[in-house]
Amino acid sequence: MKKISLLLFVAALSFSVNAQIQTPAPSPFQKLEQKVGLTDVVVEYSRPSMRGRAVFGNLVPFDAVWRTGANKNTTISFSDDVVVEGKELKAGTYAIYTKPGEAVWEVIFYSDTENWGNPQEWDASKVAATVKVEAYPMSENIETFTISIDDLNNNGASLGILWEKTYVGVKFVVPTVDKTIKSITETMSKTEGLTANDYFAAGSYYFSEGMNMEQAKEWVDKAVELDGGKAYWMMRTQSLIYAKLGDKKGAIEAAKKSLAAAQAAGNQDYVKMNQDSLKEWAEM
Repeated sequence: MKKISLLLFVAALSFSVNAQIQTPAPSPFQKLEQKVGLTDVVVEYSRPSMRGRAVFGNLVPFDAVWRTGANKNTTISFSDDVVVEGKELKAGTYAIYTKPGEAVWEVIFYSDTENWGNPQEWDASKVAATVKVEAYPMSENIETFTISIDDLNNNGASLGILWEKTYVGVKFVVPTVDKTIKSITETMSKTEGLTANDYFAAGSYYFSEGMNMEQAKEWVDKAVELDGGKAYWMMRTQSLIYAKLGDKKGAIEAAKKSLAAAQAAGNQDYVKMNQDSLKEWAEM
């Protein structure tokens, strides 16, 4: 009997090793890569589906630690130090665990990412940050568990968790301003070799972030001068900076030049933006 059992085991093992049939995973793997400002954010997770099951409060119990997905740990990586819902989090990769509640979720960033589901023994020393966020009801079911990066801006975004009729958004802030100012300071301190694009990048960033407008004007004026008045996008920003500084005459002059260059290049988006601004400033 033992010999028969052994032979059956060997045969089964041989079959599994040599099997060539591929079947779809019940919870497919997903990798999400997003640049937020100057910070790389990567999320890796597996995506279970509802399949007629009630999820929160049933399949996923309330007030218990959940792996936040399926299979191996759901992870998130930040290339820079970030601030998550007011909590500092060092650059690195973390497992995302959650403790869902009816109205509020706890979201836990755990430094050990090599677990299949929850750790066999929870180690509080490996908790890098824990935040509490509100759970928002949705009108329609999300059939398949989804993680998204929403509300993108230069300085942060929200990590979205969606399933069934629940949305949870975890806001995080990235160090774009510090990194950009450092880059601008290092580049603009050079005495030679600066290009129109260097001046424009520095000036347009100052403008977009509402920083020193006089400095932004100086840099963008230099960019337009070096470019020779061909780059309609540079002159468009120049016109907006002049308008911001209260120089309507200068803004109109720059917008007309940008409009002409955009028409010559066939860029209808910039044609429309300049036409709208010229109409607005003429009526002021």
